[in-house]
Amino acid sequence: MTNHEPLVLNPKAADRAREDAELIKRGPATLVDILGVQAWSITHPNLLRELLTDDRVSKDPRQHYPAFDEVSKSWPLASWIIVENMFTAYGGEHRRLRKLVQPAFTARRTQAMVPIIEGIADELLSGLAKQAAQGQSVDLRAEFAYRLPIRVIFRLMGVPQSWEPRLSPPVDKVFSTAHSVEVQQANHVQLAGLLNEFVAYKQDRRDDDLTTVLIAARDLDETGLTDEQLADTLMLIISAGFETTVGLITNAARNLFAHPDELKAVTGGRAAWSDVVEETLRRDAPVAHLPLRYAVKDIKVNDDIVIKRGDAILASYGASGRHEDAHKDSDEFVVTRPDKAHLAFGHGVHLCIGAPLARAEATIALQQLFTRFPDAALAIPDAQLKPQESIISNSPAALPVHLGRHVLAETPS
Repeated sequence: MTNHEPLVLNPKAADRAREDAELIKRGPATLVDILGVQAWSITHPNLLRELLTDDRVSKDPRQHYPAFDEVSKSWPLASWIIVENMFTAYGGEHRRLRKLVQPAFTARRTQAMVPIIEGIADELLSGLAKQAAQGQSVDLRAEFAYRLPIRVIFRLMGVPQSWEPRLSPPVDKVFSTAHSVEVQQANHVQLAGLLNEFVAYKQDRRDDDLTTVLIAARDLDETGLTDEQLADTLMLIISAGFETTVGLITNAARNLFAHPDELKAVTGGRAAWSDVVEETLRRDAPVAHLPLRYAVKDIKVNDDIVIKRGDAILASYGASGRHEDAHKDSDEFVVTRPDKAHLAFGHGVHLCIGAPLARAEATIALQQLFTRFPDAALAIPDAQLKPQESIISNSPAALPVHLGRHVLAETPS
C-alpha cells in the first residue's frame, strides 16, 4: 500500500503538468481521488501497457466493480461507466460489440474519408480567411479544431449537419468535470434521448453509414444488439470519436505556435506533419485520464503496492507520455525525436478503433492550416491560455490566433 494519501485530481485542470509530475513522483501506481471516487492512477508506461493487456483488468463495472451501484448514482462522471457499449465491455462481450463497429473504421474506409476531410478543412479555412482579411483574430479551437472532427464523425455516422447544434452541447458536457451530479445525470438523459430520436429518424433513411450498419445489426437476432447498446455505441462514437481529435489538433497547433523552430523543421522538410501528430500525442495526450478499469483479481505491482480485486484503475495517459523513464527531456516538444512511442490511443483490445481516422484528420488539418496561413501566430502569450475544466480532456479551452497578413486564397492542391 502506498504511503501517500490519495492525490485529489483538480477538476479544473489548473496545472496539469505539475499534477502529472506529482503523479509520476509518487510511483508507477498511486491512489487518486476523482470527484470523490478513489482509483489507482497508472502513470509508468511499462506498467500501463501491461495492465491494458492483462485479463485481470476489466472495463465492465457491472461484473467487476463492487461500488458500481453506489457510484453510478452519486458520481458526476457516472455516464462513463453506466453506458453499455464496447467501452465498458469485457472479454467476449467486448469482442462482439467491437466487431459490429469495426467495418466503419477499416483502412479502406479511412482512406475513402481523406478527400472528404480535405474538403471540410478547405471549407472551414476559407471561412477563416475572410475573418483574417478583416484583421480579426479567431478561436482556432472553436472554429477549426472543433468543427472539423465533428463534421467528419457526423459524416461517418450519417448525421445531418443540421443536428450539430442539438448534439454538440450535451456531448461537450460529457467531458467536463465542472458540473454537478444532477447536471451530468440530466445531460446523460438528454443525450441518450437525442440519440434514440436520431435512430428513429434513420430507420427510414438508411445509407452507407455507421448508424445504418448498427440498425441492421440490431434487426438481426443473432447479433444480440439491444436498442440501449445501439444508442450507447453511438454515444461512444460521437463523443470519444471526435473529442480526442479536437484536442489533438488544438494541442498540435499550439505546440507549433509555441515552438517556431519545430514548425520550421516541418516546413523545411526535416520532419513530417505526421511527426508533429505523434510528438503531440506523446507530450500532450488529448485524454489525460480515462475512467475506469477494475481489477478482476489482486494485482501485485511491487512489494509495496497491491491493487486489490474490485479496485478502480485509472489510465493516466497524459503523465505516461511525459515519463522520463520512457523519453529523455520528456517535457520538451521535439518533432525530430526518434522515439515518439505513446499510449495516447490506448493499447491492447481497447485500442481506440478510430485512431487511424484521428491521425488522418490531424495531419490534413495541420498541413492545410500552416500552408494556407504561414504567418499565423497566437493572439495572446502561450502562458495565458486557459485549460479546459476537465480531469479527462487535455487541451486549451480556446486558442485565439492571428492568421497573419499573407493569406492564400485557397489551399494549394
